[in-house]
Amino acid sequence: TVPKAFLKIANARIGGEIILKLKTEASGIVEKSRAQGVSKGSGIDEIDRILNTVNTVRFERLFPDGGRFEERTRREGLHLWYYAKYDPSVPTSEMASLLSSCKDIEIIEYSLAAETSDHRRAASPAAGAQSVTRAIADEVRNVPFPFNESERSQQMQWHYNNTGNIFAQTSQLGADANVYAAWQLSTGNPDVIVAVIDQGVKYDHEDLAANMWVNTGEIPGNGIDDDGNGYVDDIYGFNFTNNSGELNFSQELMHGTHVAGTIAAVNNNGIGVNGIAGGSGRNDGVKIMSCQIFHDKDGGDVAMAAKAIKYAADNGASIIQCSWGYPAGAVTTDNAYASGARIEKQAIDYFIATKNNAVLDGGLVIFAAGNDAKAMSGYPGAYRDYISVTAFSPDYLPAYYTNYGPGCNVAAPGGDASISPAGTSAAQVLSTLPSELPAELGTDGADYGYMQGTSMACPHVSGVAALGLSYALAKG
Repeated sequence: TVPKAFLKIANARIGGEIILKLKTEASGIVEKSRAQGVSKGSGIDEIDRILNTVNTVRFERLFPDGGRFEERTRREGLHLWYYAKYDPSVPTSEMASLLSSCKDIEIIEYSLAAETSDHRRAASPAAGAQSVTRAIADEVRNVPFPFNESERSQQMQWHYNNTGNIFAQTSQLGADANVYAAWQLSTGNPDVIVAVIDQGVKYDHEDLAANMWVNTGEIPGNGIDDDGNGYVDDIYGFNFTNNSGELNFSQELMHGTHVAGTIAAVNNNGIGVNGIAGGSGRNDGVKIMSCQIFHDKDGGDVAMAAKAIKYAADNGASIIQCSWGYPAGAVTTDNAYASGARIEKQAIDYFIATKNNAVLDGGLVIFAAGNDAKAMSGYPGAYRDYISVTAFSPDYLPAYYTNYGPGCNVAAPGGDASISPAGTSAAQVLSTLPSELPAELGTDGADYGYMQGTSMACPHVSGVAALGLSYALAKG
């Protein structure tokens, strides 16, 4: 089985990198020096003396020039954020101390490392978590499956319609997202864009290709920012780990593809699995924008996440799907602003406020609550204005790994390997995977497979939200 997966930003500083917010006047000096051809440093003597002592190799805006979105970028103050890369042997705390004396710097934040949490845990229920209950009317529950996917995929995707007899005594009627009934009203709308902030999504997957967002204003491979959005060759999104439009997916980078399938795998195409808002097979599913912030199993940082979230806002996403976050309890009121959380939150709030999509006057933010089995949500999902998703199992009990309680908003199917029948992964969540994945970890030739975690619960909520927005568009 594939162990539970939840991408989380570890409470660990990245050596050799620091994030700064300059005062408005100071930012103007930097911009003037760049316009005059100065390619290194800030152009501010006090700051540059410190940067030079630690062998700084890069000092630049955290959010690049926004092109046609630059006016909005500046209005929100995001142009004031910079980051410096320097000799990693210099302790981050020492660098922060040196820079703290500079009068032109308003805020100093550490850049935090990101990692995947894919270790196994003892299969015991989350302490203190309560059973999930729901009353289900027969006329809603007894809705037929409407698509031309195999009977096998219907049974394996218990998380969409749990009949209560899938795993004998362990499965409970209604422990699912109940999407069959929702599909009678809407199956999706291509004007709704969901940005998957994650690993790269396999954009040419047989069950995802038709529902990938495509930047039609960009000409592939010409090395030019054709549409003036500040990014070059961003066809299906952008890879913020290497500053290119080339997305990565592989055995180590399967998480984003799995998440995307739950939201928008193409429905009614006779193959694979279904997506909650994947349409009806007539090119009418919601679109997936891939914003890659993890470059390998453990790579990524706060700066990449902030850039990706702003990109999603500028390029028309209605929803950001975020199956990552800080471990529960790692961010508190005492350390939130020193840890890099402020720039990340400002980027997310920018997404919420940006009126640049087909259906909302702003954006909807959905995070996984975390897999720490603690009575609190991890951040950023725990913020009041964002949705934090916990996980339940086919038996309608909280999954053994899930966070719960304060800061959590809604529960969704996340799977639970501890109750799978012996030798199977059936109690986990089935979705799309890169074909590069070893066959033993997948099904049907490794293009599909199982994972578990609040990472898997989160896209159920993103898919339902996308379906609701699709319905709203249809109703005008």
